Amino acid sequence: MTKFRLIKTYGRAGLCLVLLFIFRGRLPPPSDRCRCLWSRENGISEYGITMDTKTAAPTEQTNTAPAEVVVRGNASGFLQDVVTGQHHLRADEPVPYGGGDLAPGPYDYLLVGLGVCTSMTVGFYARRKQIPLENITVSLRHSRIHAKDCEECLTKEGILDRIDVEVELSGPLTPEQRAKLMEVAGKCPVHRTLKSEIDIRLRPA
Repeated sequence: MTKFRLIKTYGRAGLCLVLLFIFRGRLPPPSDRCRCLWSRENGISEYGITMDTKTAAPTEQTNTAPAEVVVRGNASGFLQDVVTGQHHLRADEPVPYGGGDLAPGPYDYLLVGLGVCTSMTVGFYARRKQIPLENITVSLRHSRIHAKDCEECLTKEGILDRIDVEVELSGPLTPEQRAKLMEVAGKCPVHRTLKSEIDIRLRPA
């Protein structure tokens, strides 16, 4: 059993969008934006992942489509009720930040989404390629760093968000298979969403 470590840095826009993406909560079946592993109409890529590029044009119909996630909160506190399809979730903040710690916080859901997508993508690829992978453990941590301390980042001033991702793979894998699975781990759709340019449209209901 070997533990690998990936360090990925994401912009604030990516962090904000995925909070919405994660609250969907229903990974299978996928949404229109991310047919993470189950879509076959566009074919399967080398990594066993299909990104759905058939995004609807910005029409009036798109603007009035039913919400995939509904979050309801009371102004008196941080506890939130979340509905996505048939699933009911809650979100809260830790006690030191004024919450009751009754549910995961927004950044917890962010890390959950990235971790789940990473694990699913690696597992799917291993099954498709008949690689003898047994178990996947993805551990994640969010922090903020000075841009000047990130050698691979384009931004060199201010503060950046960093997500550390550790992927542990177990099974009788060859070094080549482990290397390939780690490469695939960095190509899950949520990872790509976080690294891409994101347009978040905020408007009154």
